[in-house]
Amino acid sequence: MRGRRSDRMTINIQEHMAINVCPGPIRPIRQISDYFPRRGPGPEGGGGGFGEAPASLAPLALAPPAALLGANTPEEGAEVDSYDSDDTTALGTLEFDLLYDQASCTLHCSILRAKGLKPMDFNGLADPYVKLHLLPGACKANKLKTKTQRNTLNPVWNEDLTYSGITDDDITHKVLRISVCDEDKLSHNEFIGEIRVPLRRLKPSQKKHFNICLERQVPLASPSSMSAALRGISCYLKELEQVEQGPGLLEERGRILLSLSYSSQRRGLLVGILRCAHLAAMDVNGYSDPYVKTYLRPDVDKKSKHKTCVKKKTLNPEFNEEFFYEMELSALATKTLEVTVWDYDIGKSNDFIGGVSLGPGAQGEARKHWNECLQQLDTALERWHTLTNELPPAAGALSLA
Repeated sequence: MRGRRSDRMTINIQEHMAINVCPGPIRPIRQISDYFPRRGPGPEGGGGGFGEAPASLAPLALAPPAALLGANTPEEGAEVDSYDSDDTTALGTLEFDLLYDQASCTLHCSILRAKGLKPMDFNGLADPYVKLHLLPGACKANKLKTKTQRNTLNPVWNEDLTYSGITDDDITHKVLRISVCDEDKLSHNEFIGEIRVPLRRLKPSQKKHFNICLERQVPLASPSSMSAALRGISCYLKELEQVEQGPGLLEERGRILLSLSYSSQRRGLLVGILRCAHLAAMDVNGYSDPYVKTYLRPDVDKKSKHKTCVKKKTLNPEFNEEFFYEMELSALATKTLEVTVWDYDIGKSNDFIGGVSLGPGAQGEARKHWNECLQQLDTALERWHTLTNELPPAAGALSLA
């Protein structure tokens, strides 16, 4: 016997939304029902048609979408980078600290943890790790990477990654790109999300804490979408503009940390080749086999050449070697110290990576470092110097080792 229309079973609106609309696992009714008016003034499920929403739910009607999704807004006076992000963020959140040590020219990046990452594997989990890049710059030369955490969407790393040779100019102009990826042993690693932090937001010797949402990469699918994509990486393009405005500028090929000291007892110059950072890659594997040569010009007798050992397959070598030039202080005032970095190749000419000259004819930090060395005797002075693609005239011929 067919029943009347009025006898049909009615379905609670909360049950309807939970069963037919909610994607993925069905959430408990109590969580979904918080976003809907109660049925009548009585307890849930009782009474006739819909009544007014309770006073406790009234603000939701005028609340922004973030509030409707349950996002936690930062307290008054809190920094924008210090709030706890929503657990239901599509890609997840990343928590990390940044510290620029101006005295040692280092940038310390503490990768703490991630939360609610997007599942990337068939088991609903991921094998996440974090990569760091400084933009603009060669990816191989300045890439840092954390360890991989297996089968988790809430990884904890607590790893400290350090960039050396970071100057005040880098802090003003460069951008730190932090990417979270999923490691796959049998295929290519998958991108989860990224964060880009302009280093100008950092203050020297003040640690800054971040806890923010990951963002998607800007796609470059077609020429029509190129303008929108370029706007998404505007920070990077601003850096390129400054290079294009100076066509005569030399190409930066990395950094080198030098120590200079004139010994009054030994009567000579002590040159320390400490380390290099972010060198240009010269080999097909994306790395170099660097070593350093030094000359004191003019060199009539051709006896001033010194050379470090070769460091294999690295763009951030540590040498910690010292060379001594026996010479009176008065004669040293007319000399120029040429420092060149080379990539060692077996059976063919070595590749020139970059160089820097220190002396009375140098400019900027190179000249300042040289003058301070001659004025402050018996004091080891360490400075970072930028390597350029300008080959010193006396070193024009490439050597074989």
